[in-house]
Amino acid sequence: MSLARIHTRAQVGIDAPAVQVEVHLSGGLPSLSLVGLPETAVKESKDRVRSAILNSQFEFPAKRITINLSPADLPKEGGRYDLAIALGILAASGQIPNEGLDELEFIGELTLSGELRAVSGALPTALRSAEAERTLIVPEGNRLEVSLCEQGARLAASSLTEVTRWLHQLDALMDIPHNCDPVTHECDVHDLIDVRGQASARRALEIAAAGQHNLLFIGPPGTGKTMLASRLPGILPPMTSAEALVAASIASISHHSGDWQRRWRQRPFRAPHHTASGVALVGGGGNPKPGEISLAHGGVLFLDELPEFSRKVLDVLREPLESGEIVISRAHRSVTYPAGFQLIAAMNPCPCGYYGDASGRCQCSPDQVRRYQGQTSGPLLDRIDLHVTVPPLPPAMLQQAPPGETSDQVQARVMAARQRQLDRQGCVNAQLSGAVRDQHCALSQADTVWFLDTIEALSLSARAYHRLLSVARTIADLAGSDAIERLHLMEALGFRTLDRQVSC
Repeated sequence: MSLARIHTRAQVGIDAPAVQVEVHLSGGLPSLSLVGLPETAVKESKDRVRSAILNSQFEFPAKRITINLSPADLPKEGGRYDLAIALGILAASGQIPNEGLDELEFIGELTLSGELRAVSGALPTALRSAEAERTLIVPEGNRLEVSLCEQGARLAASSLTEVTRWLHQLDALMDIPHNCDPVTHECDVHDLIDVRGQASARRALEIAAAGQHNLLFIGPPGTGKTMLASRLPGILPPMTSAEALVAASIASISHHSGDWQRRWRQRPFRAPHHTASGVALVGGGGNPKPGEISLAHGGVLFLDELPEFSRKVLDVLREPLESGEIVISRAHRSVTYPAGFQLIAAMNPCPCGYYGDASGRCQCSPDQVRRYQGQTSGPLLDRIDLHVTVPPLPPAMLQQAPPGETSDQVQARVMAARQRQLDRQGCVNAQLSGAVRDQHCALSQADTVWFLDTIEALSLSARAYHRLLSVARTIADLAGSDAIERLHLMEALGFRTLDRQVSC
């Protein structure tokens, strides 16, 4: 047999399209040519594969070797094809059996000694391999990652020699069962009971969690804005298996070290520094990689010191906030990444941070306050449903304040409100639009007149009007009310701090 075909998979975004490695041996001067749009790392696999085969006590064919990675129009990168290429050469030269290879898929990078190294994107590969009903062989280093996949057969190997002995039916490979038990580290769990006082901010956090609304905390330094934001993942409903697999697939392709596989059911909490670039937030690069908004998919993106971010950087968030995805286009490819995140931001009321403080320590002029608060674009603020003031509390009051509710207690109400939304309209309130929103956010005639007059008095946009309706609908759901009442509308309007002009 001078021709062999081995199945493997590429990595395009969080997808793993099928790739077939075709190896043909022919007469002529010994050479090895690799075709099929390989990038630099793939081209370098020729030397890695040659050394791995020789150091695994196999013979490297002294023939003209042609390797085709099909389909030819799909760019290939990384060392994930090494194992498939090596097995293709061994199968074409008759050193391993060719039978049964069509039911198998292989990924893995080879060292010069023939050991297998873990590769990125193993989880998306396992998901697509299961759909194709093939058995996937992965490096030992990817074992925990691919165990998150519920369907399909998976085996782990640590070297090229182990794989070939298994193909010869001399030894067995380690089976990888499905592992659905997440491991929670206590240091990662932040409970809402740690927050003393700040009843209004806690209430806003609960509303934001129940309806998946975006939220902005405004207050001087040290009032607990970051502390409150970090508690949001703990009161959100647990991730479903489908949500967790998408979030885990994004982490899988991101080349991030850490033990994310053990925390894959926890909602992400990403807090980039205010010096982050637009590419860092939305993703990009020559070979497009996911950014912070995709890494926060299914969880929370927290932007502290919001006005300190570049205005151009913040404006790139506007489209993903509406669509829930980000499309990164380059000359030779276009990649779509999920970006269904919930935005939580925090800012000081003025450059020094103490505007409105009773101590009078703020020396900022009204113009300075306006300029500072105006550094964030209006269209972005319009997409933030809740603007909440977090005032400073005297230490004595903090000591006397009774303990608040735990995250579990608040989460129970949030889950009940979410279930009401899903049963009624099939989505969370923040995603309501068009006729569906008009149907489920209908007001009485008197409340409609009052609400429209209030919107006009505050000079709010049509988007703000619709978002206020959605927030009021969430408040009604938390109260167990079938209809939106004026009390719910008034509370929703109370969480629009930035719509009040700074007094001169």
